[in-house]
Amino acid sequence: MRNFQKYKYRPWFKTFRRISGQLILPFIIFQFLRTIFLPTVFDIILLSLFIGIAISIYFEVL
Repeated sequence: MRNFQKYKYRPWFKTFRRISGQLILPFIIFQFLRTIFLPTVFDIILLSLFIGIAISIYFEVL
């Protein structure tokens, strides 16, 4: 029987995840400042989406 690892990711996915982890925080800061000065529904939804992505990256949900 082969050794099956459920959470083994491909190298390109690990690289993409590492790069996304580095870039998501500046996007969140920029979007937060934009939401503070010019609040629209789209900005709030985008900010919450960025925060959700950051949480999933940092807590390794996916």
